[in-house]
Amino acid sequence: MQKYNTYKESGIERVGEIPEHWEVMRMKYLTDIGNGKDHKGVWDNDGPYSILGSGGEFGRANEFLYDKPSVILGRKGTIDKPMFIDEPFWAVDTAYFTMSKEYTDTKYLFYLCKTINFDLYKYGSAVPSVNQEELKEISFSIPPTKSEQTQIATYLDRKTTEIDQLIADKKGLVKLYKEEKTAVINQAVTKGINPDFKMKDSGIEWLGEIPEHWVTKPIKIVSSYFKGMAFKSQFFEDKGVPIIKASNIKKTTIKKISSFINLDNQLPEFERVRLRTGDIIVSTVGSKPDVINSAVGQIAYIDEEFSKSYLNQNTICIRSQEDIKPKFLKYICLSNYMRSRINSIALWIANQAYIEVEKLRETHIPIPILEEQIDIIENIEGEHQVLDSKISKAQKYIDLLTEYRTALISEVVTGKVKVIDDI
Repeated sequence: MQKYNTYKESGIERVGEIPEHWEVMRMKYLTDIGNGKDHKGVWDNDGPYSILGSGGEFGRANEFLYDKPSVILGRKGTIDKPMFIDEPFWAVDTAYFTMSKEYTDTKYLFYLCKTINFDLYKYGSAVPSVNQEELKEISFSIPPTKSEQTQIATYLDRKTTEIDQLIADKKGLVKLYKEEKTAVINQAVTKGINPDFKMKDSGIEWLGEIPEHWVTKPIKIVSSYFKGMAFKSQFFEDKGVPIIKASNIKKTTIKKISSFINLDNQLPEFERVRLRTGDIIVSTVGSKPDVINSAVGQIAYIDEEFSKSYLNQNTICIRSQEDIKPKFLKYICLSNYMRSRINSIALWIANQAYIEVEKLRETHIPIPILEEQIDIIENIEGEHQVLDSKISKAQKYIDLLTEYRTALISEVVTGKVKVIDDI
């Protein structure tokens, strides 16, 4: 890519050299910054104007707060995702919005804001916030004419659109690969892996046909179970034996353990909820009344890392017995068949979705002989290994494109590369 003929020091460490004819200006000289306002009085589901925060559109309004191109900046919450808007809007009170000076191209300002390291300006941890006065003092490099700013912004619009399309394509592939992983499970645990098997009607509506030599049994016949314990917060420490909560179940694994019981505070009754490798845990209460969007029925398999952990309330543990392999039961629980069953038996009360445990345990599942279960497990894991490799490659490409997008914006708005020919 081309460079400008001559450069000078910007005096900004993060920017370095800039083209000789460019200027350094603080944000307050490029734009005024307005405070968003409470949107309750203008909320209108059929309103013509967007209600915006840094997290996107919150709803519709019957009035607008500002009607010129602007950059939405987070004041509280999502502070690191500037958003460009070029139609009348209402900004919520957790957001700022820019009102560009006449010599500032707002789209160029948007790309400048994309280069801000918001971690340097945030305060608060639970709900990160940014001070407006500090935003005003951030310095940027900027071409002296609005026409040059506009040309650069137009170039970045075109290039970032191309990059975003490539990223979207790769994300679409990742989604397909993940759907294929589920399809592999569905096929293997309900139809088997031998296409020559004779089939029979399972007698279960959502299950359909299964191999002729398979049987169906209720989960309670092939497993035991126990409910999690309501641990008192006085036992919680920063280290020790992990306590697994429903909120720790993320995409079939355990994530972000934050509560522990000190090794010196162990009680005999805790052993009742001690987990083992191969256990399956299920969340029995959701955070919302509708089943699909709540966390009810989330499932995780306990691997060696979390063996000997304790299980908290609002979850149950299902422990396989001798005629079913733990991993086969895991894949049964991760199948669409089980998801459909959970959705059908989930109820709601007190604005929360929940599962009646006995109905879950009464669910009939297909069971091959143990040797065939082992073959099915190996088949699923082999297919998943191939798909995981494809997902990993696609994700690396997404990460590279995302990094390139960020670097390109930074290089262009600091003048490290020249993207217009007549300057």
